[in-house]
Amino acid sequence: MAVVAAGRSPLRIPLPPPTTTKEDSCCSSSSSSSSSSSPTTQTPMVVIVGATGTGKTKLSIDAALALGGEVVNADKIQLYAGLDVTTNKVSLADRRGVPHHLLGAVAPEAGELPPSAFRSLASAAAASIAARRRVPVVAGGSNSLIHALLAPDRRGYRPALRAPCCLLWVDVDDALLAEYLDRRVDDMVAAGMVDELREYFAATTPAQRAAHAGLRKAIGVAELGDHFAGRRTFRAAIDDIKANTRDLAVAQVDKIRRMADAWGWPVRRLDASGAVRARLDGAGAEESACWERDVRGPGIAAIRGFLADQVNADDEEEEEAMMRIWPRRMQCCDVVG
Repeated sequence: MAVVAAGRSPLRIPLPPPTTTKEDSCCSSSSSSSSSSSPTTQTPMVVIVGATGTGKTKLSIDAALALGGEVVNADKIQLYAGLDVTTNKVSLADRRGVPHHLLGAVAPEAGELPPSAFRSLASAAAASIAARRRVPVVAGGSNSLIHALLAPDRRGYRPALRAPCCLLWVDVDDALLAEYLDRRVDDMVAAGMVDELREYFAATTPAQRAAHAGLRKAIGVAELGDHFAGRRTFRAAIDDIKANTRDLAVAQVDKIRRMADAWGWPVRRLDASGAVRARLDGAGAEESACWERDVRGPGIAAIRGFLADQVNADDEEEEEAMMRIWPRRMQCCDVVG
């Protein structure tokens, strides 16, 4: 077991299962040898999903701070280095000291990272985090990557989870989220998105940008690229960025609903509508209160329950293993005596 500092009440979380060696293979269950899953895929983890702009990054950092965790990025655009404003990467200040993995970690010229490669990287990161007695918190911006990480290799209508996880969905009312996303695009423009992309296009050739197969899919690259080339007005480019961002949010919600409804994955919904409404209204105190009541509080409570269940399950497995091992050891003692 691992011990994780979590405020005043430490939590135990299970470490990733060790590989079986020849020396201890006599104490393992014969059925375990038939499993084809690698040890890293079995690491219990927290997975936070949600449409863009709902606050899943904020919740992942809140959870990591409360439970002694580290964040693993699962946004396929934020995997790549560069264009930090355009890709809306969380700033160093907003990370509040929480380590982030796979955030800006892939060189754009490496091309588009396939989901299978992400699964290997994210699984290894989660196992490393757990081995250091920390809680892996996966912040999912791309549901295709979440599927690659959590679903088995074999295809099926209802894919089972390949690892124990606490799945939290940060959701916001559709109309409210659309309003907020439009505001966020304006904020990104004010934060320097246009200048960032103008510099990017000036510093790269068409061939270089073509090689950036993953990064160039960021919303804003194509739209403002057309504007810089004189094919689109600035206003039309910004309007298209807003429309494409809203469409992305709708598609993301549809995929999350499929996880819960079609696949039967245990997704817990957290409604952040109150906090987003307060943010749009400029009511900071109300935003904080709504976030704590509707999202952070119940989310962290759910994670604590999940971790406690994992510890109990591990304790039961250890007890069952000892019940299998001790009769064999007694037989060995009888033979020697």
